Amino acid sequence: MGAKNVKETTVYKKAFALAMQIFELSKQFPPEEKYSLTDQIRRSSRSVCICLLKAYRKKLYPAHFVSKVSDSDMENSETSGWLDFAVACNYISNEQFVSLIAQNEEVGKLLNHMINNPDKY
Repeated sequence: MGAKNVKETTVYKKAFALAMQIFELSKQFPPEEKYSLTDQIRRSSRSVCICLLKAYRKKLYPAHFVSKVSDSDMENSETSGWLDFAVACNYISNEQFVSLIAQNEEVGKLLNHMINNPDKY
């Protein structure tokens, strides 16, 4: 069986670190983006972790667990879309984008592993 506390998992730690990097970078976004891009990218990146916390509360019910991990994956995918906008609007550099997307994809692979192998978690 996997970690008893989701916060001990690699996926949670990586998702949390990514959300914090996005938070720090988004402090530099222009004020007019406050209620759109800034809030949305912060919300979706943080929701990856929050959905994982909810999933672990549903571990006794495999279908619910997978559903909540799937929600986490959906939020992670949304974050990648917001990163596309951030780089297209020149709010982050191409180098920052490449790094963040690589981390985002790694989180996505780990989430997919959880979805496909819930018994290991």
